[in-house]
Amino acid sequence: MANLNKQQEELPTASAEDVEFSEEMADSDDREAAERAAQADRRAEGD
Repeated sequence: MANLNKQQEELPTASAEDVEFSEEMADSDDREAAERAAQADRRAEGD
């Protein structure tokens, strides 16, 4: 168990980092998440 915790501590983390979206590699969950994000952006902008 200690080894697993050590591995998790070594994983890189990012906050508020943009990632590139590839339509070619996207599955249905990715497309759904992208649509939800777009809807949230529209709500936040007040449109």
